Amino acid sequence: MSAPSLPLLPNPLARRLFMERHGLQQSMSGSGKGDDLKGVIDHLGFVQVDSVNTVARAHHMILASRRQSYRPKHLKQLLEKDRLLFEHWTHDASVIPVEFYPHWKLKFARDGERLRTRWSDWQQHEFLHKLDEILDQISRNGPVSSGDVGQDEVRTNGGWWDWHPSKTALEYLWRTGALAVSARNGFQKVYDLTERVIPEAHGKTTAEPEETIDWACRQALTRLGFGTSGELAAFFALITPQEARDWCERQKLAGDIEEVLIEGSDGKPPRKAFAFPGLCEHAPLLEPSPGRVRILSPFDPMLRDRKRAERLFNFSYRIEIFVPEPQRTYGYYVFPVLEGERLIGRIDMKAIRSEDQLLVTAYWPEPDIRLTSARQKKLESELHRMARFCELNSVSFAEGWQKF
Repeated sequence: MSAPSLPLLPNPLARRLFMERHGLQQSMSGSGKGDDLKGVIDHLGFVQVDSVNTVARAHHMILASRRQSYRPKHLKQLLEKDRLLFEHWTHDASVIPVEFYPHWKLKFARDGERLRTRWSDWQQHEFLHKLDEILDQISRNGPVSSGDVGQDEVRTNGGWWDWHPSKTALEYLWRTGALAVSARNGFQKVYDLTERVIPEAHGKTTAEPEETIDWACRQALTRLGFGTSGELAAFFALITPQEARDWCERQKLAGDIEEVLIEGSDGKPPRKAFAFPGLCEHAPLLEPSPGRVRILSPFDPMLRDRKRAERLFNFSYRIEIFVPEPQRTYGYYVFPVLEGERLIGRIDMKAIRSEDQLLVTAYWPEPDIRLTSARQKKLESELHRMARFCELNSVSFAEGWQKF
């Protein structure tokens, strides 16, 4: 007897479901602050923080693409006043719901072992001797930034490998949980003792490794909708790929998850993934996404996994910041453009604050997309919304900005 065939999720429904799990299938209404904003971040699981400020920083653009009323001060309130979020690492620096904090303790322990050796070998200095000194300074005098420590140590303008010993100690204490980010001045982190930042109900609670493995996989699968074991492990980057594989195998045998086939875009063959039972029956019940145009951050969670975005949306994307200018295909920091359930192009734009304008230098539609008058009107409406979000009064277009 042949094995039963796996349920198949057609590509259009896979896109719709994936967008729904990433908060892009819904309208952009909502206050964009307080409980509403916290709900957006809870739905996503975390929001990546990045320093590039060509238009607005990534975390602000991610939230603004889901709530048109969102403003940066609303995130600052949740992080620094209400303490409903904390900042730490997933695959990169992120803001995370504070109730997740107990599960980060597994990461603190593992990073402590890994970074102690790695940073000592790479940086060739004894930063470990500074740990007690830094903790004592903060305990006695309050929060510090990297400029407040190691005043007598050699400083350079190089990358992280040129951190002075006290700066390295500060980062190590944060990465391993002794310190927490209490605020940011501009984009510079301010550190304090964890017990002064993380509410006691979360800071004093510890999850066992097995609990964190189960939690991380379930939460990732909920937010992705479907995924391989490797994608589940990579979502929060809390557990190893092997731990995720073992979890998937156990849950599959127990009937708690099932294998499904996810149809790729543009003729790409279906790919096996795990899902909670009933996903393929649930997806057709979702309403179509609004047809509006949204400009996304290059770090938007929907696009974080570039290979998955290409499989689902037939959209090949990379950030070209570190590509020499003559070798760039598009530009330094080009923004993906979403219309409804399709990624329709990419746009090069920059906030020229000295001239109070958002300057659009180029827009490249995808090969099968025409910039019709209706589509251009929606794109320009979104550009004006982005200008208002950046507190700029106008949008201007460089000559020849439409690329075909």
